Amino acid sequence: MTHALPTPASPLKLGTRGSPLAVAQTHETRDRLARAFDLPQAAFEVVVISVAGDRIQDKSLREAGGKGLFTREIEQALLDGTIDLAVHSMKDMPVAQPEGLILDCYLPREDVRDAFVSRAHASLASVPEGAVMGTSSLRRRAQLLVRRPDLQVVEFRGNVQTRLRKLDEGVADATFLAMAGLNRLGMADVAQSPIDPEDMLPAVAQGAIGIERRLADSRAAMMLEAIHHGPTAQQLTAERAFLARLDGSCETPIAGLATLEGTTLRLRGEILRPDGSEALSDDRSAPAEDAAALGREMAEALLARAGANFFDWRG
Repeated sequence: MTHALPTPASPLKLGTRGSPLAVAQTHETRDRLARAFDLPQAAFEVVVISVAGDRIQDKSLREAGGKGLFTREIEQALLDGTIDLAVHSMKDMPVAQPEGLILDCYLPREDVRDAFVSRAHASLASVPEGAVMGTSSLRRRAQLLVRRPDLQVVEFRGNVQTRLRKLDEGVADATFLAMAGLNRLGMADVAQSPIDPEDMLPAVAQGAIGIERRLADSRAAMMLEAIHHGPTAQQLTAERAFLARLDGSCETPIAGLATLEGTTLRLRGEILRPDGSEALSDDRSAPAEDAAALGREMAEALLARAGANFFDWRG
């Protein structure tokens, strides 16, 4: 189904990070808008914006400043009017947006699973004792150490291509990547074995693309409504409410996944000590319209069990 839309005087500018995956996600957004409104690709312009999270490669995200490192410059360009829409990987997004911006459009969610990636080993279970695992994610680090405290974990920053190169160079024996990103890049064969969420919960909002706009931009609101995916929005409402109540950042190992089963939303959540010494989990369901309350209630329950200083960094 196409929607009527006056031809814009100038191309609609879509802002994105410069990684191959971010650009691929922006092309997906452009193509969905083009189909929805029967517009040529020339009606859109992809604007690549340099962000601190991509420029800073010699520090962990925790040391460099957290999730906002991947969004601040793009959001500033949106506020300045340099771009019309901002395309984001939702797992990189802070839970609150700057005043004047709104995030209310999500594309259909991709594969939510993490992927085990190695040049030498078929699965995590086959990795020998003392092997080196590379990851920049505190969540993955903590989940890994809960399961395999015998392994060494090293910082592993960079886009998909950079991390694969580091594996080839022997920086680590194995790493984890998101299946969604590999699928969107046409690189699913890189995954030695996808990891079932029953075995290892993914990051909150993993696999989802969100499009941010200016709150006052009614034309952008109308366009995005045509490509918005309601079921993904319900899932992310629960997951991001869970994250928000936990004050989730790159300094707090948190995992969460909501799934729709008819009109019922199931939410699984996990919080971990950063050193991997303890993990607490919960699993509960509620009507889909109560998604936000479900997320908050689960967070409250886990915080009550965790007690003070659970997220303190010790390593």
